Amino acid sequence: MTSLSEASLLALFLETLFYGVFFTFYWLTLTILLKKYGIQRDLLLPVATLLLCIATAHLVIDLVRALEAFVFSVDTIAADTYYSDLASPLELAKTALYITQPTVADSVLVWRCYVLNNRSLLVGIPGCIVLLTNAAIGYYVVWSLSRAAAGSTVYTTAPWLITTFYTLTMLISIICSTLISWRIWRNRRSMSNRSARFRRFYTISILALLLAFLTGSNGQYPAMDIGPPIVGIVFCLIILQVHFHVGSNPQSNSSPKPFTNLSEERREHNVGYSMKPMTREAEIIQFDVMRSQRLSGDDC
Repeated sequence: MTSLSEASLLALFLETLFYGVFFTFYWLTLTILLKKYGIQRDLLLPVATLLLCIATAHLVIDLVRALEAFVFSVDTIAADTYYSDLASPLELAKTALYITQPTVADSVLVWRCYVLNNRSLLVGIPGCIVLLTNAAIGYYVVWSLSRAAAGSTVYTTAPWLITTFYTLTMLISIICSTLISWRIWRNRRSMSNRSARFRRFYTISILALLLAFLTGSNGQYPAMDIGPPIVGIVFCLIILQVHFHVGSNPQSNSSPKPFTNLSEERREHNVGYSMKPMTREAEIIQFDVMRSQRLSGDDC
């Protein structure tokens, strides 16, 4: 069985690798979002930047912990003993950042699910309740770890709460992705929704972390440390997929309409909106906004 120090070194290597991928995708996403207007820029750009800051802080903490364990404190404390201190301030800060990262990303996912499903309170309210409950459980786990006695492990310190946090995180991702995919498929049945595939990648990483925790394997540490950059990678991939129309129906481009007719249709359909081509998901959002405006006009 891999020791705790070996698992932590492997976790640092994998986290650095995935962080490099996230950092590259972030700059591509930044270049795209700076050219956008409205909610795409006002919401997605700050969220992407916040996810990068959290992943950066998480990586810096892991680097400092590795230096402390293997360089600066190697003569006074063993590496395994250093990493097993659950109440260490750096360990608590790292865990808090890990909980914050999916909470921020899942907040956008719940909002996206709420908007695409006609701003239904039956979707928004339960989603917010589950999201806030999961965040509260996660931060309570941090508080429990801060009071852990010497020699305690994560398997003896709030194990059921940790399991619940991982489970709810997966459920939020699965349920919201399913609702979004169903909404898009119902309006454009020929469209392949690859953003759901990206979310499945994140869900699988959480499932691997949950299984490693339940089996008592130190493999949970690499699975946990790659979590923050993977959240950012998935977030950026969804934005890039929407921008570059990856996964759209190729038949829609097989018989293009004349430019004049296409322009006339857009002018009739998109009065007061940008003339740029929209993704099908953006069309759904715009349709809901236009419908709500018409309803408000009728009420007046």
